[in-house]
Amino acid sequence: MLKVYGRANSINVRKVLWMLEELGLKYDREDWGRGFRPTDDPEFRKINPVGVVPVIDDGDFRLRESNTIVRYLADKHGRADLYPKELNQRATVESWMDWASTDFAQGMRPVFHGLIVKNPAFANQVEAGAKEWGRQMTVLEQHLATNGPFAMGTNFTIADIPVGLVVNRWFSIPFEKPAFKVVATYYDRLTERPAYRAHGRNGTP
Repeated sequence: MLKVYGRANSINVRKVLWMLEELGLKYDREDWGRGFRPTDDPEFRKINPVGVVPVIDDGDFRLRESNTIVRYLADKHGRADLYPKELNQRATVESWMDWASTDFAQGMRPVFHGLIVKNPAFANQVEAGAKEWGRQMTVLEQHLATNGPFAMGTNFTIADIPVGLVVNRWFSIPFEKPAFKVVATYYDRLTERPAYRAHGRNGTP
């Protein structure tokens, strides 16, 4: 049975859990990371020398990096509806996934760590983070308004997994923020999916 290493409240682990739920795959999970065994533990460094979660064991194959794992699972299980085979569409899916993990998440991190984790190192970065996060939410708002209802248009794809988890944090973390009506509709549309209710909009930022 496939095994996932990482705590269930990690945004990156949740990408993998959401994907597994979409695929209907059974798995075991072992807690590692903040609040559990640290990822700098020598035992975990044998699992992943980079020292981050998630990691999966799929039979005799081990893989790290959340977006890569999501793509691997979609491809392995023949889900071209979620991860298109056509080169241009596939590359565009990957570009939205990478954006969600870089530009879109850049402002989110200090807000989350400052307000939710209560890490004092981020206390003075929350305001600037919220401003940057709002700028990137505007990018998503405009994209969905003209190209939605999902990141890739008509159909849900794995592009929506990392995007949807950052969106969940936007709406779940209490701070002063502008309204984004199109993204709010997108958030509700994602919530129609049982896998998102289980691992995205589940009460955890």
